[in-house]
Amino acid sequence: MTESEPSSERSGIAAVGGYVPRLALPAEAYREAWETGAAPGVDRTAVPDADEDSLTLAAEAGRRALDAAAVDPSEIASLAFATTTPPSEEDEAVVRLASLLGTPASARTREHGRSTRAGVAALADALAGDVPTPALVVAADCPNGSPESDTEAAAGAGAGAALIVDGGPLRAIATGEHADPYPGTRFRRHGRTQTESLGAAAYERDAYRTCVASAIADGLPGDSEPTEADPDAVALTAPDGKLPYRVAGGAPGLDVERIAAGTVVDRTGDTGVAGPLLGLADALADGARRPLIVGYGGGSGATAVHLSRDGTVSVDAAIDPVTDLTYAAYARRRGFVTGDAPAGGGANVSVPSWRRTLPQRHRLVAGRCSDCSALRFPPEGACVSCGSLAGYDSVQLPGTGTVEAVTTVGAAGAPPEFAVFGQRAGSFGVAVVGFDAPETGSVSLPVSVIADVDVPAVGDRVRTVPRRIYEREGVVRYGLKVVPTDAIRESHSR
Repeated sequence: MTESEPSSERSGIAAVGGYVPRLALPAEAYREAWETGAAPGVDRTAVPDADEDSLTLAAEAGRRALDAAAVDPSEIASLAFATTTPPSEEDEAVVRLASLLGTPASARTREHGRSTRAGVAALADALAGDVPTPALVVAADCPNGSPESDTEAAAGAGAGAALIVDGGPLRAIATGEHADPYPGTRFRRHGRTQTESLGAAAYERDAYRTCVASAIADGLPGDSEPTEADPDAVALTAPDGKLPYRVAGGAPGLDVERIAAGTVVDRTGDTGVAGPLLGLADALADGARRPLIVGYGGGSGATAVHLSRDGTVSVDAAIDPVTDLTYAAYARRRGFVTGDAPAGGGANVSVPSWRRTLPQRHRLVAGRCSDCSALRFPPEGACVSCGSLAGYDSVQLPGTGTVEAVTTVGAAGAPPEFAVFGQRAGSFGVAVVGFDAPETGSVSLPVSVIADVDVPAVGDRVRTVPRRIYEREGVVRYGLKVVPTDAIRESHSR
């Protein structure tokens, strides 16, 4: 165990963000499709839409944490991203996350993976004071298994983020670690996308209980008997809705009520590395003052961080999905019954050309003419208002706007690069949006509407969200789509 006393100079968590996809598969729909029980203790599993992945989920959660604390992304000194389901096997996803969020190119960036305890491990490192602050730690996952497997029955999706600043009110007062070899409890073979386990239930329960309870016991300060210093909520990695409760009684002060206070797996399914951070967000929103957050990874190891709050922690977390899918719609979203992209055709935008416009595609960076102050998007060429070639001052648009025109693109009518998205998500809206600008003016741009909402009408207000646009040359192109503001989920805030 490592312990330290709280002080105003030490780093601590100032804000927590969370995001879970809007779509969900009810447990009843899974049971009906497979004529077998769904994951124990899971009422519904969050389902990423066809244009969502761990990186877009991470960007949503990271933005919410920054907004909750009113911290500009340009102030971030270090960014950590944890996931076991990166968009690519070899590619710096954290660098793309930095671009989507708008953090400085000079910020320290680190990526953590290969284990579902990676999110808590990254958080523990940041709270230990070994990284520059403000620091943003983001964990996101969207695991999957073979369609008929227990892993797939429990598979959810989500992301959690913690913003750490000097003197932050939620501080680590102790950490605990435990590693014990239990091979085969949770693994993904080289070159595969589906998570597996040996299916030896007693073996897996013993691995989870041994590692988690031991790390918690090491991380709990105080006597062997429950005291007021024990945690009031415990947020655990949760492969299903039953396993977290297996550690009840395994450490002082650890009981079913405190585990329930930090558990959201029944509402989201297994969110991998993000589960503990989502549980932390939920517990803080409900008033927890001494939460304990524990990451567990199959193989097996656990990291426990005991936290204490002496002030207000801002929370912005949209945890509950809003739209239930049929199993057929779920199978489409997961790609079980859809084909590949057609060969040839489509937009011929090279990766270098796409890269040059990332500030516009990721963050809506426009330009204001240095001579007449007219807005231009993208900020290139002569000013359309005065003809000046003096150049442009960068202007960050806030990402909100008003629909000026709208149409619907059917799945069969989508351009080739959107064919797979159309197969999985169906028809979607495309709108011309007059985006707001700081001070004066606006910029009108065509932009896609996310698929699982009603197509907005002219005059409706919308907000941008990060999504996958399409994939070409083996590279996923990320950008912004819009969602009607009246469809944005209310979040916890305390």
